[in-house]
Amino acid sequence: MTASKAVDDLMQAFQKLPGVGAKTAQRMVFQLLSRNRENALRIANTLQYAAENVQHCEMCNDFSESTICSICKSSNRNRELLCVVETPADLVSFENSGCYNGLYYVLMGRISPFDGVGPKELPIEGLLKRLSEGEVQEIILATNSTAEGDATADYLAELLEKNDFKTTRLARGLPVGGELEYLDRGTLTEAFQRRIAT
Repeated sequence: MTASKAVDDLMQAFQKLPGVGAKTAQRMVFQLLSRNRENALRIANTLQYAAENVQHCEMCNDFSESTICSICKSSNRNRELLCVVETPADLVSFENSGCYNGLYYVLMGRISPFDGVGPKELPIEGLLKRLSEGEVQEIILATNSTAEGDATADYLAELLEKNDFKTTRLARGLPVGGELEYLDRGTLTEAFQRRIAT
């Protein structure tokens, strides 16, 4: 506890972020207030603007300042491919890799009964509405390789199959540059099960 209620409140606010504990919050607040007031004001203004203006794209459910995001508006994207991801961070990873030029749908989460998140808590109706428009030919389920990600992909695959949509999933296995002796059992098993002809 400091002598300033405003400083204490700011530290508590920073601690609401994932992975930020008391010491990290304290360091960030002291850094911003003691050495970098201009940056502190820039962060505050940018955060306020984002909180007031960022919404969800009506097509892909990603964050956007307009009703339709720039990716969904782009005429340079392959509109027959739709990649379903858990979070906006996953979408950014695909975009940064440059390996994908289709469209996206962001679930903003995954099925996780432990956290009280079932299919009804995810925007699956929005995904089905998007698919009913008819231009998508393949849905790529790109959920994470976790129990929750697999449960989400399995649920979606079954639902989409019932509705006659073609679905695929990302391949799994050996990481580029990985050494066999350091791989976990699950990764090695996936690599064997999903091996391809040379």
